[in-house]
Amino acid sequence: MDNFLSQASGQTLMRVTQFEISFTDVQNFSDFHSSASLTVNPDRVQHFTSDSVSLSCEGNSTEWRVRRFTDDGVLSHCSTWGTMTGSTCNVNRLRNSNAVYWCESESAFSNAVNITGQNKDIILVSPVHPVTEGDSVSLGCKLKTQNVLSTVFFYHNDKLIQNDTREELNISAVSKSDEGFYKCQSSGKQSPQSWVAVTCEFDFIV
Repeated sequence: MDNFLSQASGQTLMRVTQFEISFTDVQNFSDFHSSASLTVNPDRVQHFTSDSVSLSCEGNSTEWRVRRFTDDGVLSHCSTWGTMTGSTCNVNRLRNSNAVYWCESESAFSNAVNITGQNKDIILVSPVHPVTEGDSVSLGCKLKTQNVLSTVFFYHNDKLIQNDTREELNISAVSKSDEGFYKCQSSGKQSPQSWVAVTCEFDFIV
């Protein structure tokens, strides 16, 4: 049975089956600009598998669907792993894997965002959407069973860039050189790494 994914290419909607597309291809859909949007709450890429997460669609439609494509090639919609209420998909527990999520309707679709469920004791807090050059961004380190962190280490592309008791890494004016993989370490535990994308303010102007 075919499962369909809508992708923007100019003004064209292209439909492909799950057998014709890879997880990397779907991740690249985050580069497309769309009038529709997907909001993730809490707004971070990494979540503990026990976390509850809401995925809300915004745009010019009243019939939204939230879809998910996992790194093992499974394409499904919210009713399979969550509860759709209006334009919001509520997920009580995330699976321990990487997945790309997006909103779609008959006439619109959002950019895709990457969300990972982590069966670990520590996660990196980083935004799901790309950061625009010149904007500020804060990355955090979150332990599953402990609020007070000891010394926190933040890494950018495996290079140590901050080592103190602050739980956040604050970048006041993001530049393209800040793009890359980030991870954190504290209390002898290390988070998985996540990619932080940086876009130019004029990337989507034609």
